[in-house]
Amino acid sequence: MAKPFIKWAGGKSRLLAQIRPKYPAGLGLNINKYAEPFVGGGAVLFDVLNNYPLRQVYISDINRELICTYTTIRDNPELLIDALRAYEAEYLPKCEDGRKETYYNKRDRFNFLKHEGIYGVEIASLFVFLNRTCFNGLYRVNAKGGFNVPQGKYENPLICDEVNLVNVSKVLQDIEIVCGDYSLSQNFIDENTFVYFDPPYRPLSETSSFTAYTQDGFCDQAQIELAGFIDKISRRGAYVLASNSDPRNTNENDDFFDVLYSRHNITRILAGRAINSSSGGRGKINEILISS
Repeated sequence: MAKPFIKWAGGKSRLLAQIRPKYPAGLGLNINKYAEPFVGGGAVLFDVLNNYPLRQVYISDINRELICTYTTIRDNPELLIDALRAYEAEYLPKCEDGRKETYYNKRDRFNFLKHEGIYGVEIASLFVFLNRTCFNGLYRVNAKGGFNVPQGKYENPLICDEVNLVNVSKVLQDIEIVCGDYSLSQNFIDENTFVYFDPPYRPLSETSSFTAYTQDGFCDQAQIELAGFIDKISRRGAYVLASNSDPRNTNENDDFFDVLYSRHNITRILAGRAINSSSGGRGKINEILISS
C-alpha cells in the first residue's frame, strides 16, 4: 500500500480514521473522480488511491519542489531511488560533524538548483533527503525563497524507502500532477468529483504560523477566497471536504470559519500537534472538517 513518502507539517496520516467517515458514500462508484489541490504529503490522496477505483485523479500544489518530486516518482522512480541510495551511503556512516557538513552542503545545492530553476531528478532527490534529515520534516523558506530548516538529530533516518517509492510510483501512474494554485482545478471538477482541500491553516496565534511553506502567506482574505471557490464547486455538484484549524482552541468566541462556511457542515475532531518547538505544546486540540 502506498503511503506518504515525506513528512509534512499538518499531515493527515494520524487523522485518517476521523476523516474517512466524511468521504462521499458513492466514492468509487458514481463519484469516480478525485481532486486534491493542496496535496502536501498526500495522506488522504494515498488512502483514497489505495481503497477506491477512480476514473480520473488530479493533484496540485504551489510548492514547485514538492510537485517536481511527485512527478519524478511517477515518471523516473529508478533514478530517484539510485540517487537516494547514494545519499544514504554517503550520510549514514559519518560521525555527527560529518553528517552536519553533508546536510548543509546538500541544502546549499538544493537552494542553488531552486534559485536557478533547474528542476529534475537531482532537486527531487535532494528534497526527499532534506525532508528525511532536517528538523521535524519541516519545509520552510526565508524571504528570498531559500530552504532554511536546520539539520535534525536522527540516529538512523530512512532516506531511501525503496519499497514505498515503488508503490507510490505505481499508484501515481495516469494521475494529472499540476504545479499551481487551487483555482486551476476548476476545469477538472464536476458533479462526479470528490475534492479534498487541506490549505495552510489559519494560525491560532501570532507565533503559530511556523510553516512558511512559500514566500507568500495564506491570510484571512485568502481563506475567504478559498471559501468562495468551495461554494462555487459545491453548487456545481462536487462533493467537498476541507480541513482547517479551529479558532475556538484559543478564543471561544472566534467564529471565523463557522460564519464563513455556514452553508456547509462543520465537524470538530481531535488532533495532536505533530510539530511544535516545545514538547509541552504537543497536546490534543480541535481541528475542523467542512463538508458539503
